[in-house]
Amino acid sequence: MKSFQKSGRLKYVMQSKLFLIFLGIIILTFFFNIFSFMNKMGETSRNKETIEDKVTELEKSKEKLNSEIIKLKTEKGIEENIREKFGLAKEGEEMIVIIEDKNSEEAEKKMDSEGFFSFLKNWFK
Repeated sequence: MKSFQKSGRLKYVMQSKLFLIFLGIIILTFFFNIFSFMNKMGETSRNKETIEDKVTELEKSKEKLNSEIIKLKTEKGIEENIREKFGLAKEGEEMIVIIEDKNSEEAEKKMDSEGFFSFLKNWFK
C-alpha cells in the first residue's frame, strides 16, 4: 500500500504545473542551444570556404612569384625587369613616348556642359 502511495505522490509531482513548466523551460533551452549551434556550424563552414579560397589564391600568387624569382636569376630576366621599371632601351632601339593632350579633354567636357542652346548658338556663328 505504501508503494502505491509513493507512486501516487511521484505521479502528482510529475503532473504538477510547476514541474511541467520547469520541464518546458529545459526543453526550450535545449532547442535554443541546438539552433545556436547549427548557426555557428553554418558560419564556420562559410568561413572555411572563404579561407580555402584565400589559400588557393595565395598558392597561385606563390607560384607566380617563384616563377618571377627564377626568371630574375637569368640575365635576360634582369634586363627585362630593368627595362620595364626604368623605361630603358638597348643601343640601336628607339622608344616612342605617347603623351595625352589634356586640353582636348577639357574642351570636350566644356562643350558637353554648355548645353543645347550654346550648341545652336555656336552652329550659327
